[in-house]
Order: sequence, then C-alpha cells, then structure tokens
Amino acid sequence: MNAAVRAVVRMGIYTGAKVYFIYEGYQGMVDGGNNIMEANWESVSSILQVGGTIIGSARCKAFRTREGRLKAAHNLVQRGITNLCVIGGDGSLTGANIFREEWSALLEELAQDGKISKEDVQKHGYLNVVGMVGSIDNDFCGTDMTIGTDSALHRIIEVVDAIMTTAQSHQRTFVLEVMGRHCGYLALVSALACGADWVFLPESPPEEGWQERMCVKLSENRARKKRLNIIIVSEGAIDTQNKPITSEQIKDLVVTQLGYDTRVTILGHVQRGGTPSAFDRILASRMGVEAVVALLQATPETPACVVSLSGNQAVRLPLVECVQMTQGVQKAMDEKRFKEAVQLRGRSFEGNLNIYQQLCIKKPDSQITKSGCNVAVINVGAPAAGMNAAVRSAVRVGISEGHKMFAVYDGFEGFAKGQIKEIGWSDVGGWTGQGGSILGTKRILPAKYLKDIASQMRAHSINALLIIGGFEAYLGLLELSAAREKHEEFCVPMIMVPATVSNNVPGSDFSIGADTALNTITDTCDRIKQSASGTKRRVFIIETMGGYCGYLANMGALSAGADAAYIFEEPFDIRDLQSNVEHLTEKMKTSIQRGLVLRNESCNENYTTDFIYQLYSEEGRGVFDCRKNVLGHMQQGGAPSPFDRNFGTKISARAMQWITGKLKEMQGKGRKFVTDDSICVLGINQRNLLFRPVAELKEETDFEHRIPKVQWWLKLRPLMKILAKYKASFEVSVPSQLDHVHFGPEEPAAI
Repeated sequence: MNAAVRAVVRMGIYTGAKVYFIYEGYQGMVDGGNNIMEANWESVSSILQVGGTIIGSARCKAFRTREGRLKAAHNLVQRGITNLCVIGGDGSLTGANIFREEWSALLEELAQDGKISKEDVQKHGYLNVVGMVGSIDNDFCGTDMTIGTDSALHRIIEVVDAIMTTAQSHQRTFVLEVMGRHCGYLALVSALACGADWVFLPESPPEEGWQERMCVKLSENRARKKRLNIIIVSEGAIDTQNKPITSEQIKDLVVTQLGYDTRVTILGHVQRGGTPSAFDRILASRMGVEAVVALLQATPETPACVVSLSGNQAVRLPLVECVQMTQGVQKAMDEKRFKEAVQLRGRSFEGNLNIYQQLCIKKPDSQITKSGCNVAVINVGAPAAGMNAAVRSAVRVGISEGHKMFAVYDGFEGFAKGQIKEIGWSDVGGWTGQGGSILGTKRILPAKYLKDIASQMRAHSINALLIIGGFEAYLGLLELSAAREKHEEFCVPMIMVPATVSNNVPGSDFSIGADTALNTITDTCDRIKQSASGTKRRVFIIETMGGYCGYLANMGALSAGADAAYIFEEPFDIRDLQSNVEHLTEKMKTSIQRGLVLRNESCNENYTTDFIYQLYSEEGRGVFDCRKNVLGHMQQGGAPSPFDRNFGTKISARAMQWITGKLKEMQGKGRKFVTDDSICVLGINQRNLLFRPVAELKEETDFEHRIPKVQWWLKLRPLMKILAKYKASFEVSVPSQLDHVHFGPEEPAAI
C-alpha cells in the first residue's frame, strides 16, 4: 500500500495538484482535524520498503451511517477536496461509491444547516472516486492481482520452504492454514508453488468421501519414498454441505487413519506483514499513477472506477460492476453452486485449479492412454530460478498425457554426448522450490553438434522437444530449424519456454527467473539505502545484470525507488550524467540525504560503472560521497519467487499441451513436421499466451544486442523518472474509455 500512497502523492504533486493524507481510513475522514493533512514530496520518502501503510487504516462504523458521511463531507469541503483515491478491499470501495452517490445531497444538507455556503455547494458540486484494490486474498473480480497478494505469497512460501526441511528430516505431515476467508487464491497458488499433496479451498469443496481419498493419496506418496506430506488449508475451507473443514479436523483424521506424525501450523497475520515484494511495489506504483490520471480526467458523469492490472496493461473498470461480480462469487458459494463460483473467479483461477489437479495426483497407469511418443526436456543458457518448476511441470503433464518423458542433461553439449535418461513422476518431486537448474545447463549452441544430436534423437526416438532457457535457447531453436532439411530427425514439434533473468527473449513479455532476480536486486538496494541513510549524503551506484537488456535495471529502479537507471535502450551522454549529478546535489539539500543509481552492465561501453562512480565522486565532492556495488551472479541464484514457480509451472504445462496437440494432429500421417508453426516460442503477451513461430520472430529481434526490437517495459521509463522528481512525458490511456469486466470464453488467460 505504501508504494501506492507514494505514487499517488508524487504524481499528484507532479501534475500541480494539492495532495492530502487522510489518516486512519474513513474514521479519520469522519473525525477530521489533524487526521487530514497536506502531504509533500518528502512525506513519502523511504516508504517503499515498509509493509503495512504509513497513513494507517481502520474499520469505521460511523462511515456506514449517513451522519458519519455528513461529517466526512463537511471535512472534505472545508479543504476543497473533491477527488478521492481509496486503497482497500471491496468494503472500502463500496463505501466510497455510496459516498460519491450521496455527495450532492450531503452538501445540500450541510448548506441548509448553515455549515457551508451556497458557493461551496456549487464549487464542489461533485466527488470523483478512484479505487485501488489492496487485499492479500486477491478476491476482487476484474483484477489479475490485488496489491499485497504477491507479498503474502512470499511470506507463505518462505514458511513452506522452512517447514519442508524439518518435515523431511522427521518424516512428518504438515497441515498449513493460510488466509482467505472467502477466497482460496492464496491456498491454491501456494499449493501449486510448493507441490502440496492436497489443498482445501472454499470455492471448490472436496467431493463426498474425500477423507478416504486423501489418506490413500498420502500413503501412496509415502510408499513412493516421499518423506513429507504437506496439506494446505484455506481458513474458509468448507465441504459440499457448507460446513467448515478445519486444520485440526484434518490433523486428527491423518493421525487416526494413518498414524502419521502430524503438525498444524497456522500462518495468521504473518501473511499481511513484512517487506513488500518487487512485483507489489511495481504494481502499486503503476496503479497509483494511473489513479491520479483517472481522477484528473474524470467529469461529473464518470462513474467511480477501479484501476487494475490486466496482464501487464493498466486498465480502468467500473467499480460497481467489479463489486457486484465479487459479491456474486460469495452468493454462488452460499447457494452451493461451486462450479459456477470457480468460473466467476476468472479463467486464471480455474486454470490454476486444473493444473494443480493434473500435477498433484498421478492417475493409475491403467487410466492413462499411452501415446507411444517420447518427449525430451532440455535446459539451455544461464541458470534461472524457476527452471526446475518448469521441468517438473512438463514431466508430469507429459506423463499424464501418455508420453514417455526424457531428461537431457547439460544442454546441447550433453545432448550430443548422449546424456539422456528417462525421467519419471516421482523423480521430479520437490523440484519447484529448488533454484538453479538441476538438469544442468550450458550456453553452448547446437550448430557444431548437429550430427551427434540428430543421431541421439534417432537412438532414443525423440518425437518432440521442449527447450527451457534464455536467448541461447532461442538461437539454438533457430539453428535446429535451419538444419531440418539436412537432418529429418529435427522434423518434430519443438517449443521453447523463456527462462532467463535478463528477460530478453523475443516473443514474450516475461521470462522465468526475472522476477526472482528483481527481488534480489530490490532486497539488496533496500539494504544499501539503509546503510546510505545512516551515513548521510551518500550516493550508491549499483550495477545489474541483463546483457544489453535494461529490464532489470529499469524495473529494479522502479521498485527500489532509485534516482536514475542507465540502460542501453535509452542512449545517454555526458550532459545527462551532469544533470543527474545536479539533481542529486539538489536532493542533498532536502531531508532525503541519500541517492541510488542503477546501471545495466552493458548500457554503454565507455561510461562504465567505474567511470560513472569516478565522475559522481568528483562532481559531488563536498556535497556527497559515492560508493559502488556490482551485484553479479547473486542475481541468478536463490530460491525461486512464488511468481516464478507459478509462471514456470503454468507456462510449461501449456507447452506440453501444445506438444500433445501437435502429435495428435499427425497421428497416422507419418511423423514429419516441416512447417514453421511446428517450431515455436511460447510467450506471454499483454494478457495472452501466444505460440510464435521462430521464423516470424526473426524480424523482431536485434541479434547483435540479443534483445527484442520492441520492449513493452520501456513505456514505464517515464514513471520511474516522475517518481524520482524528473520532468518526463507520460503516455496516458484514452480518458473516456472504461473497460468492462470480461467474463467467460472471451476473457484472456492470465498468468
């Protein structure tokens, strides 16, 4: 929430508006006085890394009454406030909408009581309301992610990772209870991200006789040498009769039926606290800026709207529509229309549920129709966190679709040497939380091994290939596609899933591993900023990875609140460096006496990190001193973030379904694939999962610098500059256009 508060205040001031803090939620608006204070640029400094909200929040009974709202209106009119930005859940947003609808009547009443003048009524005739959804449950319809959800997942996954090590040692079963009174999103995604054995959700209660089935599943897993069982329970879990299912009940069941050593852990309010994740900070900053723009463009006729995220696009939706749909889910659950409740949550939720079921429960061999196909999985390029989650997902989806799965070790070089083994369902157990690449990965391209790779594919009769990797994987795919004429072994469906910290693969807005790297950068910057505010008047210059792609530097700067980010995509010269030094000199005169500058490793061959450090040191002499820090390979390591586990799992499952589809098409037609559309990159573009033939992507690639020619995140550059107090032109969306909440088949799939 603090990132959103910061963005609203700074964007508001940037556009010349007066911005006020209302402390303690609606209670502060009703009480007035010192609860409503003007905010300035510095009031929101150093709050990005703080959890919770600096302006406080409170449930308020008074605001639910008309008298309460009358007082609130009086307090706002006295200060000339007619634009309200509300950050909260559906309750807060519904309240804001009622307030907006009653506004003119409230003012009339205040004028009659002689509390305000007739001029005031005319001057402040209407109230604009824009909402941002802050809720860790992600229970609001119309938005892909609410502010706070990703951070809550970080807390849950940290706990699960810690519990897994102890459960493994003692052969224990753990029942973990997570938040979500009416919404199972947190439970479902954390179950997907840690490979839990069983999950209980309010929207999708287990069918009759689940007790038996769950115990069978747990004992089967133990028999497969799995030393731990994890069961995740949403606090609002119910059975088909709407009776609650509690974690204690589940524990007692496991103990009496199976006699396993079982422990319950209730995460509780841990999930609301802690430092916000990089994703949440960027999301909230974008939403905050969009909210200010929406308020400035609003007219008396504009309905109250919610700014939200659709894929990576900021959109505005009618508040009333979203609230009605959110309440519709609850109604469906109360009336036991559970299938409908899951659908109302949106395609993303439904997709999560289907993939979880496919990956969690192995069908008995008798129920799997064998396809007679062999599919190989290979990792190529530099390691990225989340690769293992993608391999696990591919292997399990492949097996459940009847293929024989093969793992190729050590990239294309290992492929040529025949380091290929069949890989089974339980071989990939517990892989989701592992960083790096268990299969091993190399940057070597296939060109010089084509003959050997072809003969290995023939020897193991490989019918399809899934490549998980970065830019090298993309180049490798191009080389294999060019070699199809010479080697018919390569005439099989091939698909690449992008996995690289640099996020520089053409055909996809995101790649596996980038979110984890971004969190590493953000955490490090937080620590460095803390050290800098201790010493005062200090500027840090931090070098990030990414090759020529400035994604990590730019997004890292946005999420850590940096003063500048130097990237290759936006050429800069000595004058820009000079103006940045002057900007920092001005900043040192304020109460914020520290600076943070990010530099992408290849942004300029002459303006190196050392050069910039020396320039700043010289130019800032007597005003500030300088330190530099090269982050290096720590950006590739570490346990994958919830986003990367989830993204890797889902995109890889989708890739396997594509392979199955292609292999089915060609059954009985001889198995030669020669068309362009049988060799693709699977990427996420805005909100859609797209399969793009590599032949098509060639046109969109800058091969010399190993980046796509057009990159979506560059349009967030001005955002970073504005929030760091630079002048920048910010492209705004079309004012009049309010999207509607999409629902059903036309709603695109979100990751």
